[in-house]
Amino acid sequence: MEYKYRTKGTCSMEISFDIEGNVITNVVFYGGCNGNLKAIGKLVDGMTVEAIEEKLKGNTCGPRPTSCADQLAMAVREAYNKTTGDA
Repeated sequence: MEYKYRTKGTCSMEISFDIEGNVITNVVFYGGCNGNLKAIGKLVDGMTVEAIEEKLKGNTCGPRPTSCADQLAMAVREAYNKTTGDA
């Protein structure tokens, strides 16, 4: 299932990805640092929600309290909770 997440507090504006069970694929960031965000998408492809959270949650960008990576961790958790009814 494709999921779209509007980011908050980052240069990227939106993240889209597919979620099947707790596995994330096809991550695409819209806006932000193109090369770095493409690399993040490739690195997390096929990872579980839990693994993405473990690696990326809490990562900050400069003085900001969040980052595109942190937003991805939030997005995959939100998508998982919505698809499993754990919201």
